[in-house]
Amino acid sequence: MEYIVTKENAGKRLDEVLTLIGAALSRSKAQALLKQGGVTVNGKAEKAHFWVKENDHIVYPEYVAPKSDLTPEDIPLNIIHEDDDVLVIDKPAGLVVHPGNGHQDGTLVNALLYHEKELGNEEDPVRPGLVHRIDKDTSGLLVIAKNDEAFAFLSSQLADHTMHREYVALVQGIILEDEGKIDAPIARDPIHPLKFCVNVDKGKEAVTYFHVIQRFHESNVTYISCRLLTGRTHQIRVHLDYIGHPLIGDPLYGTGNRKLYDKGQLLHAYELTFIHPRTKKAVTYKAPLPQEFTDFLKTLK
Repeated sequence: MEYIVTKENAGKRLDEVLTLIGAALSRSKAQALLKQGGVTVNGKAEKAHFWVKENDHIVYPEYVAPKSDLTPEDIPLNIIHEDDDVLVIDKPAGLVVHPGNGHQDGTLVNALLYHEKELGNEEDPVRPGLVHRIDKDTSGLLVIAKNDEAFAFLSSQLADHTMHREYVALVQGIILEDEGKIDAPIARDPIHPLKFCVNVDKGKEAVTYFHVIQRFHESNVTYISCRLLTGRTHQIRVHLDYIGHPLIGDPLYGTGNRKLYDKGQLLHAYELTFIHPRTKKAVTYKAPLPQEFTDFLKTLK
């Protein structure tokens, strides 16, 4: 297929023009098309950022979606909301979000590939549709992009901190302050490859706000809510451990915090607010506490 650049499209990037003429449905797909090869401008291969001129002759092949090595699996999803652009789910604790070391199947992504005909950012062979992630043993809300436009719009909110994510957690010890802000950069732990740690010199910005909901003095446990400004891997787990109050049940961080509960950290993403990519209006979704969380809460004194 071919196209002669018009006056209206002159001076635009090649990937943008490919999107405008329907060679690809989105800029990310246009970039994938360029990487696949076969696109030329005046007989020469050019990069996505190449600025086209009027009367340039563009030749391009049909876009073919990359084949995923992942297997769609009929894993039940607890869907809180779904429309043409987004899917909001309540992930149970124990479900891995995407394939990785030791987890090639049985993940949320495998389930998404089964339940959805199309996902945003499908060029990613491991994380199609995923705008953000939560850990395996963390339960709660995730928003999934069902097309590239939604993926780009939601990802920008994550980057500029306008997507609000609220968690509740049970931590070891009694937090005396009613609320607080933990501003401590996070980096990968140089000693333990699976862990992250606060590293003022080499870490990336990480900010967590917390508010005390209830103190259980006899059980030596505090029930708190947390709001993420940034979204570093293991952020809440690292930050609470850093201030001496590791999450109850956390298998990776803290000491002595698995005596009362040892089935994974009691951390739940209970509220999610974002601007909807189509309506451009703020929407908020909530997920009730999982049964294991409420059962444990009832045992505290």
